[in-house]
Amino acid sequence: MSNLCITDVRVQPGDAAFLLDDGETAILYDTGFGFTGFAVADKVKALLGTRPLDYIFLTHSHYDHALGSAYIKKRYPNAVVVAGEYAAKIFQKPTAKAVMRELDQKFAKSCGVFSYEDLADELQVDLPVSDGSKICAGKMTFEVVNLPGHTKCSVGYYCAEHQLLLGSETIGVFNGADDVVPSYLVGVQLALDSIARVKELDIQQILVPHYGILNHEETALYLKRAEERAKSVAEAIANQLQEGKTIETILAWFKDEFYHGYIKTIYPIDAMELNTHIMIELVKKELLQK
Repeated sequence: MSNLCITDVRVQPGDAAFLLDDGETAILYDTGFGFTGFAVADKVKALLGTRPLDYIFLTHSHYDHALGSAYIKKRYPNAVVVAGEYAAKIFQKPTAKAVMRELDQKFAKSCGVFSYEDLADELQVDLPVSDGSKICAGKMTFEVVNLPGHTKCSVGYYCAEHQLLLGSETIGVFNGADDVVPSYLVGVQLALDSIARVKELDIQQILVPHYGILNHEETALYLKRAEERAKSVAEAIANQLQEGKTIETILAWFKDEFYHGYIKTIYPIDAMELNTHIMIELVKKELLQK
């Protein structure tokens, strides 16, 4: 990836924000929480100086990825916010913004932040995109790849020139070593299909949300483990449900399996428990109630 610099501009563990810069065009890939938004903007400013931020690419509509965009836009009003058409529709719903605001404020308090500007109502998407859309960002061209499974609105951005994929949480959350935590909240098979689609792309590196850039060997391992874990975890949950185990027991198993090391530092416990409950119900519906 000659001439393309990727910098971690996260502020708070659990954030998702990385800056791509080829010297001419700057892209912020996800923006993190609302309460850290201005601090992320400060990091971007320190890197770009007087240069503009050209684009903000959002992977999906969850508050820990997207809410910070409203704050970044305050500092960089000309930056073009890009997101899937489905996410753009979600941002237009007052109820969705209210949920994002509530979750952000709750997590902010757990981090010792009790007061900050509320910009949730200013969330916007300037360029809604669909599967196959092309984004010409200076000398770089990105193709939008729909990757549903974590959410319905999850997308990735593929740059053939750099054999680079800006990934999606649908593929899974990398633990920083040798494992991937499944994170399918709307569809097990959707997630498996999305992983299969990514494996067909000509990629050497993936930028992984909540982690960072993976080299070629790490990318191969990540995709292999993502597929294995997506299947094995769904099967394990289904088996435990068939054995009559309670949701609390299955949740304890999931925490023992995944909730340690790097994952524990980036995954708030209440979010992990909520998402795992959703995954259990999803597996029950999709695998056991056919």
